[in-house]
Amino acid sequence: MFTGIIETLGIIKEIEKDQENLHLTVASKITHELKIDQSVAHNGICLTVVKIEQDEYTVTAIKETIDKTSIGTWQLGDTLNLERAMKLGDRLDGHIVQGHVDQTGVCTNIKETNGSWVFTFEYDSSLQNITIEKGSITVNGTSLTVINSGLNSFSVAIIPYTYEHTNFNTFRIGSLINLEFDVIGKYVARLNQLRN
Repeated sequence: MFTGIIETLGIIKEIEKDQENLHLTVASKITHELKIDQSVAHNGICLTVVKIEQDEYTVTAIKETIDKTSIGTWQLGDTLNLERAMKLGDRLDGHIVQGHVDQTGVCTNIKETNGSWVFTFEYDSSLQNITIEKGSITVNGTSLTVINSGLNSFSVAIIPYTYEHTNFNTFRIGSLINLEFDVIGKYVARLNQLRN
């Protein structure tokens, strides 16, 4: 479980294909605090640490993860939002985040608004994920509040701290991002679907 409050950033140092898997080596200032088998969210994708060497660690993504997330488009030097799993008893500052990406989305608009930013994203609504006004959404692992909720789009307002301390400052129109929709909303939508 995660909270969607980004701890730090990481930089991709190596990408190795191994049959249908991807091994990613990431440099981060939290590497010295990690251990083998630990879960770390990378742009919202929960991946397990399999190797640690100095200030770099390696995680492995399987085909299911590659097919449903943006991980297959990542390149050397890309900046990743990182969050370690929450500790039992900690404050839940964001919202309940599983680290299981539901689908990708695309950035369609970026508007600077006197010291903050509004980012708009579109996603494939045929996958039956939904947003609601003032509901929770996770974009590249960052817990945010939905504004301008539409049938296949939504916006989020980004404060300067979030802009500076996540990879939102690397987004451009057309950027592919990972989305995890609110877990409670997913259960409600599924129950409603089963009733009909």
